[in-house]
Amino acid sequence: MSNEVEASAAIIQALAGDAPIEYAFVLGTGLGSAMEGVEGAVSIPFSDLPGFPVPGISGHDGKLVIGMQDGVRVAYMQGRTHYYETGNPRAMGVPLETLAMLGIQNLILTNSAGSVKADLYPRSLVLITDHINFSGTNPLIGSASDGGFVSLTDAYDGRLARRLKRASIGAGVSLHEGVYMWFSGPSFETPAEVKMARILGADMVGMSTVPEVIIARQLGLRVAAISIITNFGAGFQHGNPTHAETRETAMQGAIALRRLLRALLKTKEEAWGIKQSPGPAR
Repeated sequence: MSNEVEASAAIIQALAGDAPIEYAFVLGTGLGSAMEGVEGAVSIPFSDLPGFPVPGISGHDGKLVIGMQDGVRVAYMQGRTHYYETGNPRAMGVPLETLAMLGIQNLILTNSAGSVKADLYPRSLVLITDHINFSGTNPLIGSASDGGFVSLTDAYDGRLARRLKRASIGAGVSLHEGVYMWFSGPSFETPAEVKMARILGADMVGMSTVPEVIIARQLGLRVAAISIITNFGAGFQHGNPTHAETRETAMQGAIALRRLLRALLKTKEEAWGIKQSPGPAR
């Protein structure tokens, strides 16, 4: 861990305490309202945390909020920095490493995405089951020794996915499933690229999340990710996306997302522990 990670973790613990945090959430464009209802919240601007990049895109507040929600201690990152803002696919490295150093094991990522599937309409919630990295880069490039050889077979944790599905039923929220394709941005995809994404098996396209998933898996975190569909992809179903449309539709979809996340905190499933090995033969 870097000095920045250690310094940020120390600041967070000094301000918010060192009680265990069960879930960390990263909120995408226009989704800041999903964290409403956090009690005893401690809010720390990213600018006060060494190595935390300050988002420059509207709809990303750039704050870490820690508190209690429905009896569970949680951390919300209001906003992220994207690859296209810095040219660095590891822009979210220090924040995620800091969460890991704080002992957080369950990471829920959210984003706004464009649909390339006819039955995924704007404001739909979609559980990401896998991704396609079309950006041409990877946040683990340059990792020392063998540290970059991270298996992504189970990049999206099956137990967290099952818990989210159960939560969606309890919340009365429809939760679709789909494959997310990461484009570098910041320009939106062309109609030809959207057509290609469909041919390659993607259900959604977007400009975030995938590098965070890769980093989180390198750190050993359990990951789930949810997209709010904000538009149809360019040229598909008459799609012609804009950032204003993305932000506005995400804010509308955040109501359902908030219900889903609150239900998640109340939903229990199988134990996380490692299966015990049998005792010695007698």
